[in-house]
Amino acid sequence: MNSFFLLFVGLPIIEIYLMIKIGSMIGAFNTIGLIFFTAIIGVYFAKQQGMQTFRSGMANIYQKKNSTYEILSGASIAIAALLLIIPGFFTDFFGFLLLIPFTRKIMFNAVLKSKKKYNQNKQGNTIDGEIVDKKDEL
Repeated sequence: MNSFFLLFVGLPIIEIYLMIKIGSMIGAFNTIGLIFFTAIIGVYFAKQQGMQTFRSGMANIYQKKNSTYEILSGASIAIAALLLIIPGFFTDFFGFLLLIPFTRKIMFNAVLKSKKKYNQNKQGNTIDGEIVDKKDEL
């Protein structure tokens, strides 16, 4: 089945289910307040983490160091802010995981390991070669 279909249908179902369950435990107004609270707190922390990542990236650029981690962190912080703005507890959970630098590094390492394995498996199909122009030899 198409993954986008699962994302656009499955994610709202999970969010609605969690809102109903939590709403039945703490009440409807408290649930709505909690959703707004997590969005506000999440965006505040996303702004702080974004500025910290920007400063770190600029320092690496001035020192002529590789700033790949800062670029990836900036992108993941933007995704985290989007997830935190979307109302719901499931997306908020993953948004907060992306905001915490420790868990962000764990996620990056997991993705890079899987990418490295994929590239190693694919590398066996590569044939090295050289192009020789006959006009230059004459």
